Amino acid sequence: MAEFIATYGNLIVSMVLGAMLGLSLYLPLMAGQLSLASPGFYALGGYIAAILSTSVFKSSAPLFPIPLLLLEMLIAGVVCGILGIVVGIPALRLKGIYLAIATIAFVEVLRVVSLNLEITGGAVGIFGVPQPFESAIAYLWVAIPLLLLSMVFLYRLEQIKVGRAFAAIREDELAADAMGINPTYYKVLAFTLGAILAGMVGAISAHFLNTWNARQGTFDASIIYLTFVLIGGSRSFVGPVLGGMVFTALPEVLRAIADTSGLPSAIAQFLRDGRLIIFGLLIVFGTIFFPQGLVTPELFKKSKVKSQKLREH
Repeated sequence: MAEFIATYGNLIVSMVLGAMLGLSLYLPLMAGQLSLASPGFYALGGYIAAILSTSVFKSSAPLFPIPLLLLEMLIAGVVCGILGIVVGIPALRLKGIYLAIATIAFVEVLRVVSLNLEITGGAVGIFGVPQPFESAIAYLWVAIPLLLLSMVFLYRLEQIKVGRAFAAIREDELAADAMGINPTYYKVLAFTLGAILAGMVGAISAHFLNTWNARQGTFDASIIYLTFVLIGGSRSFVGPVLGGMVFTALPEVLRAIADTSGLPSAIAQFLRDGRLIIFGLLIVFGTIFFPQGLVTPELFKKSKVKSQKLREH
């Protein structure tokens, strides 16, 4: 067991972080908004944590204090939330593919800005971000509670008035507006909640990766997070969690297959390096054959009906 954890500890933590990044993209989709801005907020949260831990919260202790890590997560969440409101109010006037293009532009703007600022380390980035834990697997002490809290929050959100307003806007924005629901307010709220979660995950990731640079928030990352949600399921929060975990692990699985299966060199190289091509194909075929993703609300309804029948017998 110790050998397994030592070998796959980084991957396990990355899977949990990937699940939360999937949720950060799922939140705007709850209100029918195809936003691809999560990598930008993720990168911003990481920069905030990296700058604070290396320049402001300097500590002589062997390990970075966990309370300071939690404070960085809070600051990153607040800053990303404020920026989410500022960006969301004008951007969310757009719909569909136009909103997706606008949010991709936002991610690229943040990337270019980070490449040209001295405080972010330019193209080199920030190195030597201090570690709050002795081993990679220990990051689960922070990542797992945040994931569980996010899932509970989303579960409760779907049951209350706000969640029902999100669903109404997603199904028909004009009808929702006619019923007295303010689409702009709820769309900005969903966008901001996703920004807060992405920023907090970025703060954890900066310490986890020990370095941070502009490559953390790119268009490539937007496609990967979109894969998490579309293939996992865009109608239930369980879908992005499952998709985030599976597709974070997928490159490592493909790499292991390429290294151990004795495939021809061209195929093996494609499996190692063709991650984005494979993800693109999964999006295409997934939207054709599983338009609502692998996990749908109907799946849970069927399981509830089966369990009720079993209890009756």
